[in-house]
Amino acid sequence: MIRVLLVDDHQVVRRGLRTFLEIQDDIEVVGEAADGAEGVARAEELKPDVVLMDVKMPGTDGIEALRKLRELANPAKVLIVTSFTEQRTVVPALRAGASGYVYKDVDPEALAGAIRSVHAGHVLLQPEVAGALLAQDAPGNGTGRGGTLTEREKEVLGLIADGRSNREIARALVLSEKTVKTHVSNILMKLDLADRTQAALWAVRHGLTS
Repeated sequence: MIRVLLVDDHQVVRRGLRTFLEIQDDIEVVGEAADGAEGVARAEELKPDVVLMDVKMPGTDGIEALRKLRELANPAKVLIVTSFTEQRTVVPALRAGASGYVYKDVDPEALAGAIRSVHAGHVLLQPEVAGALLAQDAPGNGTGRGGTLTEREKEVLGLIADGRSNREIARALVLSEKTVKTHVSNILMKLDLADRTQAALWAVRHGLTS
């Protein structure tokens, strides 16, 4: 079962999400929160696999909640669920550590698929937002450090950019999942990147995708 926490300040949205997700055989809604601060507290308490997080909420918003979860090293994957389509809203959320985002009018089955995808380790980026992220030459983008990567690490990085999970990378390269995790950690350390999203974007920028 994929354990999911819902974080949105609109009760009607939370109720709608819960109603649909509870009919999925492999998804369990373990809790709800009405703002970012409560969401962080509930995530620490309930240890969900995936957090569905709204961006715009009173008090602690979704982006600040994301940052706090990362500071606490909470392992939950965060999927942004937003009605805002502007890059200036979505890009900061991805920079803060979100695994991807969907819009609130997303088809229910697509939402369930998105939850399964981020839980499996994939990064969900729409082309226009990926382009905006690539255009930003922010500190910590790893520029000039690609020469420190081994050939195997470059292979792993290319597969991350293709949206593969650690398990899928292990199968593709005939490695153990533990070895792949080690490679991913080394890649992030060498390139001074925070997460798989930034690693995927670095690979696209430097032509390591298939």
